[in-house]
Amino acid sequence: MDDFDFLVGTWDVANRWRTDFLDADSEWEEFPAVSRVSRHFDGGASFDEIEFPTKGFAGLTLQLYDREREQWNLHWASRRTGVLIPPVTGRFDGASGDGVFTGRDTHDGKAVLVRFEWTRTRTDSPRWEQFFSVDDGASWVHNWTMDFTRRAA
Repeated sequence: MDDFDFLVGTWDVANRWRTDFLDADSEWEEFPAVSRVSRHFDGGASFDEIEFPTKGFAGLTLQLYDREREQWNLHWASRRTGVLIPPVTGRFDGASGDGVFTGRDTHDGKAVLVRFEWTRTRTDSPRWEQFFSVDDGASWVHNWTMDFTRRAA
């Protein structure tokens, strides 16, 4: 249940997102962020706050481990809205360390299936990616990537 321990600390984050999250042909935009992550509940929870200085907003994620279901629930909120969006739920693969999390949400008034993927979690440069599907997973739009670089202590 300590799957998110790799993320504890302070990170510089290189972001790349689509200018239209639902259009796979839209342009990519790049921008920086800083993330600060703390561990709680003996590894069964973590909290991260991320600031996007050039975008003028911040967000936070609460990762909570559901012991009964043996899966993680990831809850995101943005300072722009102050609303906690529905969680994405999933788990990490013990062999690879990669994690896949899915859930339902809306974007620009459209129902979307959301997928988060955590990869390279056993390295000093983990990656988070987001995908949206408007056709219940038949096709996906890869719309956001975050590459993390740990800040020196």
